[in-house]
Formats: sequence, C-alpha cells, structure tokens
Amino acid sequence: MERDHFKKLQELRVAHGYTYQKMADKLHISKCYYWQIENKQRNLTYKMAFNIAKILKTKPDKIFLEELKMVK
Repeated sequence: MERDHFKKLQELRVAHGYTYQKMADKLHISKCYYWQIENKQRNLTYKMAFNIAKILKTKPDKIFLEELKMVK
C-alpha cells in the first residue's frame, strides 16, 4: 500500500512543534512548496532532504529511506 505522504517527516515536524509555514521559512521556500514535498506531490532532491533532516536534527535516511523503499 503506497502512502500519500511522508509519514515520518510529518511526525517529526509535529514533534518539533513546526507548522508547514515554519518549516518553509527555515528552508527558505513557500509553504505550498513544503506541503507538496511532505505530501509527495513534488520531487525531493537530496539537498532538500539533507536540509530538512538538519532542521529536524536527524539524517535523511532516518526520515525518507524506508518509505521510499515501500514505493517500489
């Protein structure tokens, strides 16, 4: 079953108390752009994954790897 969003990313964002807008501000992108990333409607570059992970104080693989494996 393919998920329609990055569940781990959403969980970490909420656990850190960040809204879509706060994450977007930290990444210097629009709220819409960030929402599209979290909801898999925009391609995620490694650089963006790295920046998101840095904000959430973890590694990109911890957020995205398992869910990307499930898509195959």
